[in-house]
Amino acid sequence: MNIGDVIFQLVFFIFIFGLFSGVFFLVRSLVTKQPSKSESIEQKLDRIIDLLEKEKKK
Repeated sequence: MNIGDVIFQLVFFIFIFGLFSGVFFLVRSLVTKQPSKSESIEQKLDRIIDLLEKEKKK
């Protein structure tokens, strides 16, 4: 096996690995950019607590 072949295969392997990892991180960033449901639930619970406190004061 020629040293040029080894270098070519190594470079090509690194390129393929970089391509797959780039796609993986792109998909992962798109999935995590969606608004988290826990923040929405937390806001709703805060609103319910506020309403209950106002009702309790009356």
